[in-house]
Amino acid sequence: MVDEVMRPPSNDGRAPLMVHLKELRNRIMYSAIALGAGLLVGMFFGNPIIRLLIIPGGDIGLITRTVMEPMSVYFQVSMLTAVVIAMPFLVFQLMAFVAPGLTSKEKRVVFSILPGIIFMFLSGVAFAYFIALHPALTFLYHFNSSIAAAKPSLSTYINFVVRVLLIFGVVFETPLIVMALAKIGVVSPDWLAHRRKWWVLIAFVIAAIVTPTPDPLNQTIVAVPLILLLELGILLSRLVYKKKRVWVPEEE
Repeated sequence: MVDEVMRPPSNDGRAPLMVHLKELRNRIMYSAIALGAGLLVGMFFGNPIIRLLIIPGGDIGLITRTVMEPMSVYFQVSMLTAVVIAMPFLVFQLMAFVAPGLTSKEKRVVFSILPGIIFMFLSGVAFAYFIALHPALTFLYHFNSSIAAAKPSLSTYINFVVRVLLIFGVVFETPLIVMALAKIGVVSPDWLAHRRKWWVLIAFVIAAIVTPTPDPLNQTIVAVPLILLLELGILLSRLVYKKKRVWVPEEE
């Protein structure tokens, strides 16, 4: 078994299975250490972060339905903070593990867009926090309030806010995902442009879900940036897309 682990990679470039498992174990261990460090930071700033998440709700009066709810929300927010803090390191560990199986072109594409992925994710979170959340929560809180006043629990509120933040963080990755797909030749700018109308429809559906207000202005405020994200993706794809050449045999 020792000889198998220490055996160098074979001539075809593939490492033995045990070498991959050992590297996977090390990557997981490093990731766990990063999450542990992030969790300590999250627990230290847990309550201030919860207060920040409550701000977009304005005058929403939150309640707790069980004695354990404040503690469970505290640890939930702490763990989420740990994941956010450790995310760049976690993504790097994942890419470092899968990199040997990628081509040189794919490696360049993946590692070149990593900083942009983190930036766009944080931009989406910031957009949701400062622009999208307040009108959505205000509408939901005051809808039919003359019949029954909404008294959301702390855990229900935090879960909703976190879900919206994550959705926008992922959606804001659209330009980079489109650019990467175009770079490796999976999609073309023309193909994307011809399907622009579907993305417009999807953008307004997302806006209606995240900002469920009858006011078209609030929905437009959310939908327009999403549409612009695809347009940015199409623009970036035109910069990196290279049309595949078709080999035509020469006539004798």
